[in-house]
Amino acid sequence: MTTPYHPPAKYSVRIEGHRTSISLEPVFWDLLQKAAARRGIAVNTLVARIDAERIRSETPPGLAGAIRVWLVTSELVPGYEKDGEIASAVRSDQELSS
Repeated sequence: MTTPYHPPAKYSVRIEGHRTSISLEPVFWDLLQKAAARRGIAVNTLVARIDAERIRSETPPGLAGAIRVWLVTSELVPGYEKDGEIASAVRSDQELSS
């Protein structure tokens, strides 16, 4: 069995026709590929959607960080993804008391 602990690797993606590279640990890259496949879209399309969402954020993180947060909240925490976007990663007091 291989270990999931691995330093980030560089991956090339296109966002709106522009090439950029992102540094992600292979485990996050694998999750990103699987998330795109489940949605029937290309990885570049999913990254572009995450990028657009992060830019609308009040305090936008870097792209790699946004991808990691998106993967955790939309893929690993049920109920966070709504209408194709992730809901706030900070739960309301009402949600916490339930």
